Amino acid sequence: MIVLDLKDARPLYEQIVEKFQQLILRGILQEDDKMPSVRTLAMELSINPNTIQRAYGELERQGYIYTVKGRGNFVAHNGVLVEEKKKELKNKLQDLVMEAKALGVSLEELQQYLTELDRKGGPS
Repeated sequence: MIVLDLKDARPLYEQIVEKFQQLILRGILQEDDKMPSVRTLAMELSINPNTIQRAYGELERQGYIYTVKGRGNFVAHNGVLVEEKKKELKNKLQDLVMEAKALGVSLEELQQYLTELDRKGGPS
C-alpha cells in the first residue's frame, strides 16, 4: 500500500502522511475505513512504531483520520478535504497564470502545456 523512498530528504513520517493523504483524497481509502494498526504498518515498513504514530497524529490534526479509543484509526469524511485541496490548487494555478502572463506566455501556450502533461500522465 505504501512505499517509502529512503533517498528522499523528507522525514519518513512526512512521506507516510503524504501517501495516506493521496490515498484518501483519491478515494482509495473511503470514509470510515479502518487504517492499518500502528504496529502492523511499522512491521510492514520496517520502521519504528513511533514514526507511524507521529504520522497518524499529523493526519488526525489535519482532519484526514479520527481515532476511536480501543478500536483504532479510521478515515474521516473527506468531502471537505477534497474541496479544500481544489481551492488550494486553484490558488496555485492563479499564481502560475499570473507568472506566465508576466513572462509573456499566452493562454494557448498554457493550455498546450496542460494537454501535454495530461497525455504524459503528469510532469516528467
